[in-house]
Amino acid sequence: MKPALKAHIAVLGTNLFFAINYSFVKFISPTPVGPYALNLLRVGGSLILFWTLWLFAKNKVTLQRKDVGRLILCGLLGVAVNQMLFIKGLTMTTAIHASLLMLCSPILITILAFWILKERVTILKILGLTLGVMGSVWLITGKQAAGQPKDYLLGDIFIVLNGISYAFYFILVKPLMERYTSLQVVRWVFTFGFIMMLPIGWVQFGEIQWAGFNPRYAAVLAFVIIAGTFLAYVFNAYGIRILGPGITSAYIYIQLVFAVAIAVLFFNEQLTLQKIIAGIMILGGVYLVSMKKRTG
Repeated sequence: MKPALKAHIAVLGTNLFFAINYSFVKFISPTPVGPYALNLLRVGGSLILFWTLWLFAKNKVTLQRKDVGRLILCGLLGVAVNQMLFIKGLTMTTAIHASLLMLCSPILITILAFWILKERVTILKILGLTLGVMGSVWLITGKQAAGQPKDYLLGDIFIVLNGISYAFYFILVKPLMERYTSLQVVRWVFTFGFIMMLPIGWVQFGEIQWAGFNPRYAAVLAFVIIAGTFLAYVFNAYGIRILGPGITSAYIYIQLVFAVAIAVLFFNEQLTLQKIIAGIMILGGVYLVSMKKRTG
């Protein structure tokens, strides 16, 4: 099998795993596993696997002392804050809302690129940003549908804040990805992030009732740790290396389709006309922003 085809399959698998995660996280959290405890298990389990994989890795690069501070900051924004907000927000809102709002990440990254990297402002980017922000605001403030969680608005806000945290992480981690392998960067980012999560997640971890942990809960937790986190990150890194960031990031559209279909077909979430239109607006905004990045 050609490397490009394997990379496409890997990236497709990544986005399927992420899409399943939206509904699986809601299945297992906040009951029987609290959101902060789930993060601790998810990041800690993946961290063990990353370090194990690193033992067999080739082309290891020595970490420079000057990069330690940036790695710690990436661990804070890319794992500790990012994942805490995501899991907590997802337990409070719907999988459909979360998957749509996660599309805002490319839009937020573009805003930061204007501000921090001084990228050129274009009409297409402005149109994309405007359309995406309008769709996000309408989705969050729209009329509450039947069966919508009581605290969905706060959950939506946490998902948006998670996107902001990831956008800062994305900008900060780019120079590191140029100096080290993606595995080395992710391994250290997860290490520092896990250390920061310990004080917050430890209390909820101690409250897990393992005696009542049935096989379904165990299987879902194993999937979230192994496939939804570890394999997803490894496959995504492989896709970026073979296909490039542009093609790899474009698969986020497929992730949305997977996430919505799973939530509607298997977890009885409602797909309303308002969500569809808001989603089209967000997708259109992301497309305009990303199209210019690939051609400009």
